[in-house]
Amino acid sequence: MWRVSGEKGPEGPVGVDHSEAGAVALLDEAVAVPGPRDGDEATSGWRRALERLGHRAAEPSSVAERLVPPMPDGPKVTPRRVPPSPVLLTLGVRLPDALWSWLCRWSGWLGPIAVAVFAGVLRFSGLDTPRSLIFDETYYAKDAYSLWEAGYETSWPDDSNGKILSPQQSIPFRPDPAYIVHPPVGKWIIGIGEQLFGMNPFGWRFAMAVLGTLSVLMIARIGRRLFRSTLLGCVAGLLLAVDGLHFVMSRSALLDLVVMFWCLAAFGFLLLDRDRTRGLLARRIERGDLPSGEWFSLGWRPYRLAAGVCLGLTLGTKWSGLVILFSFFLLGLCWDYGTRKTIGTKAPLAGAFWDGLIWGPALLVISIAVYLSSWTGWFLSDRGYGRDWAGGRAGLSPDSVGGLKMPFQFDMSWMPESLRSLWHYHATMWDFHTHLTSPHTYQSNPWSWLLVGRPVSFFYESPKQGQSGCKVSECASEVLGIGTPLLWWAGIAAILYCLYRWLVRRDWRAGAILCALAAGYLPWFMYQERTIFLFYAVVFVPYLVLAVTMMLGALIGPATASRDRRLIGGTAAGVIVLLVMWNFLYFLPIFTGQTIPMEDWRGRMWFNTWI
Repeated sequence: MWRVSGEKGPEGPVGVDHSEAGAVALLDEAVAVPGPRDGDEATSGWRRALERLGHRAAEPSSVAERLVPPMPDGPKVTPRRVPPSPVLLTLGVRLPDALWSWLCRWSGWLGPIAVAVFAGVLRFSGLDTPRSLIFDETYYAKDAYSLWEAGYETSWPDDSNGKILSPQQSIPFRPDPAYIVHPPVGKWIIGIGEQLFGMNPFGWRFAMAVLGTLSVLMIARIGRRLFRSTLLGCVAGLLLAVDGLHFVMSRSALLDLVVMFWCLAAFGFLLLDRDRTRGLLARRIERGDLPSGEWFSLGWRPYRLAAGVCLGLTLGTKWSGLVILFSFFLLGLCWDYGTRKTIGTKAPLAGAFWDGLIWGPALLVISIAVYLSSWTGWFLSDRGYGRDWAGGRAGLSPDSVGGLKMPFQFDMSWMPESLRSLWHYHATMWDFHTHLTSPHTYQSNPWSWLLVGRPVSFFYESPKQGQSGCKVSECASEVLGIGTPLLWWAGIAAILYCLYRWLVRRDWRAGAILCALAAGYLPWFMYQERTIFLFYAVVFVPYLVLAVTMMLGALIGPATASRDRRLIGGTAAGVIVLLVMWNFLYFLPIFTGQTIPMEDWRGRMWFNTWI
């Protein structure tokens, strides 16, 4: 990470969050709300309004420091020799100086990796239990197998589940095409595990466990970069590791965790793009070669292009990725506007508009290209569902779509038959999704999701004594798709806190978290009549975790706070994390399908709506 001017040397690095350097520096108000510039009456008025709410304005900082606040640690930030930790010395532990300095220098990676390993052990332990096709695995595990065998989804006989799970396994694969309603990316990914480990529960869940583990590593690194604190980054990773819904979805071959993964990867790349662009501008300011015009290019944006690829993979898993694509495009524009405003551009809004004209089409083209490439197997086949629909048809006008209603329709006779066939196929998929109103036992309304009102039972059995390890008269074995309740209920308060930070304190981090959370959550409120489920919420769980982490950082307090203030705040934050971890362990038996006495199962059904 490039070091801004004004950082101290090895005797006192800026932003290091080791105990001897004042712990968490991230939520220091100097970073969140920079001091007003001389003569800026609007900013001064805003400062006076904040002072009436008890805010103490930070000391003015340079443009370079506002562009790129220093990272907490790392090879280019942490000095080569770090003094011993007073905490460890108090405990009678003295590590060799070279080892301690190395650990401090690389803690930005070592901490997140340690949390990811913890998450991976949880997710891979007993991954093949229950030995069954749970919930929608009965569709996606077989669709994934078909894609790798034929290039398109095929139909399966009614007795296929029993044959697949039989000790004398036989896979009744047949090439007859099947009608499906979701794009293929998630199923291609599920199929990787089946190709590696066979058509069995471990095989079709393997890729999900990998993505679940990697997403914990990503959220820890994203939290570290977002909050400029390795400690808070690791807290975010730990909280995601022990969220029940994320855990269950990481052990189930469903598509929504894939949507979550690529959405989170896109968010991370946008964050990297923001830091890289602002760092390059800070260097130009120091060299004095920043253009003086109203608009100039922010340069090559490789991370933004990578975000476009991830958004295409999100869209190629489920169409809900389209809302995420649009939301993240707006988020990038807002960040570009803030960057131009920070360096004093005369017309930052106009500059952001031109940025949008460049990168908007680029993201759209990249995403569409990635989306279409995911259908390669269908294009190359001659038997995929609807593959030859356009054969013998002159074009694709509203009259030739067969009465199906899409958001927009137009004559496409100039397009190749394969693309017209795919368009018609998508029209039927759109018709299915917009008219899905069949009632389901475990459907829920998005208003109840944050309250964890109606979870989804992926698997349930009631073994009797002597069956499946049951040692009492009656037992229960369930896999319940439900978020860790204490974490989600804390998330409600955290969302309110982020709204305060964004609206009142103009904190861009809170705005970014809220934007990503809203992109994964709010669109479902438009479908009050549609059959929807709580597990769709796994897409926004990482941002709920980031909101809780930001609230915990505020509890701990800035590095400039008094020792007593930080002790009380740190204790409160630690208690919340421990309670969430206890809550996860308490519900672990019904996350993993363990056989437990019926009374123990009933004790975990806190509300009637959970049954």
